[in-house]
Amino acid sequence: MAARANIQFVSQGLVCRGWLYKPLKTGKTPCVVLAHGFCGVKELRLDAYAERFAQAGYHALVFDYRHFGESDGLPRQILNIKKQHEDWHAAIQYARSLPEVDPQKIVAWGTSFSGGHVLAVTSEDQNIAAVISQVPHMNGFASAMAAGPMQNIRLGLAAVRDLITKMLGQEPFYVPAFGRPGDLAAMTAPGEFEASRRLFPKAGQFNETVAARIFLSIAQYSPGKLAPKLTCPLLVQVATKDVTTPPKPAIRAAKRAPKGELITYERGHFEVYVQPDFERTVSDQLAFLKKHVG
Repeated sequence: MAARANIQFVSQGLVCRGWLYKPLKTGKTPCVVLAHGFCGVKELRLDAYAERFAQAGYHALVFDYRHFGESDGLPRQILNIKKQHEDWHAAIQYARSLPEVDPQKIVAWGTSFSGGHVLAVTSEDQNIAAVISQVPHMNGFASAMAAGPMQNIRLGLAAVRDLITKMLGQEPFYVPAFGRPGDLAAMTAPGEFEASRRLFPKAGQFNETVAARIFLSIAQYSPGKLAPKLTCPLLVQVATKDVTTPPKPAIRAAKRAPKGELITYERGHFEVYVQPDFERTVSDQLAFLKKHVG
């Protein structure tokens, strides 16, 4: 098992906390920076990826966004796209400052909602060495349409209610991140609730809610359009049976990136995180890193 240390860094005045996995080899090595998707935290299988990267000779820095997990920020469970981009930049800056990390070989690794974040962040930081985008959110309109019109209306009303509570200085109005068809929740496609359970460790309690205000922003968030601006190698891993983050925009983004590489899997959104499909997913990522980062 790779050595793991608790770390923290400051993003816009608040502390983000995470883990740093260290490889056995000495000297400056590349570092993969990882963060989760829609209101996810690092304990939901990001440790499995980081462990494999460290075993392969890379540093791996995993962090929680502000307002989530072990990081600071009140109220809790506030998903703000701009703030999460700021957290990414702060995490990358912190990784570059580590004496054992090669600052010219930082890799941005994102999944689901953060699979889009890494494109947005890398379009602003041309010194990123490579990007891995797993089952990514690339087009907000497509994601909204996948939820269906009635569900969008329900989530929109919940978002308005949450904004009213904000104006009144009250606690946010939260909705579950995961649900079954018909539930008022962020992800309700058939089978996705059951599939998401496999990401959670047996021990520990995790907040699975999100402030509803984010649902007024998702449809306008389409980071896939930034793919042509990326100058570094980009790996896009698409689950063709994904009903949470539609595959077509991700495929299109991979083809539009100057150095884009596309790998498809006949799987659902959450299957790539866990065995047996995890093994192929992470092996493809390691092959990509060996090819482009060394």
